[in-house]
Amino acid sequence: MCPVPLSLLLGVTLLAAVTGVAVDSEDGYTWPHGKVPLVRGRRMVLLSRPGFTARPPGEIHRACGIECQNGLPEPRLEDLEELLSYETVYENGTRTLTAVSVQGLNEVHNWEGNSSAARPRHKREVYGTDTRFTITDKQFSTKYPFSTSVKISTGCSGILVSPKHVLTAAHCIHDGTDYVDGAQKLRVGLLKERSRHRSGDRGRGGRGKGRGKNGEKEKKDDKGEGQRKRKGKKRRSRRAVDPEPPAFRWTRVKRIQVPKGWFKGVSEKVAADYDYAVLELKRAQKAQHMDLGIVPSVKKLPAGRIHFSGFDDDRPGQLVYRFCSVTEESDDLLYQYCDAKPGSSGSGVYVRLKESGEKKWRRKVIGVFSGHQWVDVSGNQRDHNVAVRITPLKFAQICYWVHGDSGECRSA
Repeated sequence: MCPVPLSLLLGVTLLAAVTGVAVDSEDGYTWPHGKVPLVRGRRMVLLSRPGFTARPPGEIHRACGIECQNGLPEPRLEDLEELLSYETVYENGTRTLTAVSVQGLNEVHNWEGNSSAARPRHKREVYGTDTRFTITDKQFSTKYPFSTSVKISTGCSGILVSPKHVLTAAHCIHDGTDYVDGAQKLRVGLLKERSRHRSGDRGRGGRGKGRGKNGEKEKKDDKGEGQRKRKGKKRRSRRAVDPEPPAFRWTRVKRIQVPKGWFKGVSEKVAADYDYAVLELKRAQKAQHMDLGIVPSVKKLPAGRIHFSGFDDDRPGQLVYRFCSVTEESDDLLYQYCDAKPGSSGSGVYVRLKESGEKKWRRKVIGVFSGHQWVDVSGNQRDHNVAVRITPLKFAQICYWVHGDSGECRSA
């Protein structure tokens, strides 16, 4: 779908994404609340510096297939602690490994939702008619919730989950063996409005009012018209027909944190479940962030609908928004037909529900868009769209990374 006129967008569902107006019958659906486990650092060891030799992110070939998922045993506490241990890479290139302990796991049974095995998917990217919306109007692209979307310098997207933290996909930073080339000088780009004039300019192109090409004042005839005449038809202002897209305000990343479950040799069968990472920025941002949330079952929500925005490769410099229904879900993954292209990986997947006892609607991040993944199904390679969902354990870990104090992450 090509860029859509604002007047048309305001007449369809996009209006709900921008203003919060309900288009579905969602009354009675509220954000669930409950306890989450505690994830605490237990031991830290210094590792050698990464090589930063991995290639930039591409298609993922590490997802456990549908049959494989059905045959996985229930993980033990020791297994979960191994998978949730994490590496931290700092701006100066040093790297540490932190072992964690998980506490209070038996208190979160009320979060469990019904899960179902996912069926094979057809090829993703664009299914028939392209249903993506390009947000070209800076009035919307630089306002919440679109302003929470960020661009990662390795070629992915992400979402701001605190003034200083970005949630993205692990494969945008690490291929399972090493950190990708460019991760050592990782940057995050936030949308900003282009200034109307350059600094110090008094008019377009730096000319003062009533000045000509060389900065000299134009002479006027008796009719008050400038002597310099244009040949041909009068040209329309480019601003009126081709508005400039928002620019990026880039900031450096202070540290990167990736769960050990994503690394090769730890647990190949569930690596896709841990395709997420958190980036800490050097400077806090003034842009509004989006909180994390937990939804036991997305399919039970009205239309089972999710939303996310990212910077797809086929539309350079433009923010692309989409929404679709989740067709199947497991305990850790969401399967859907959202139209997407490379570059959107790492986008924050969110839904909008009411706060309990309030009339206020709130959007919260419930997953990370992983992208196009290949899996084995009956011995054959098939592909599908997948997002990593935020479970109570992942909520606890990400919250711990953001706040540094697991005591602030006891409930969601």
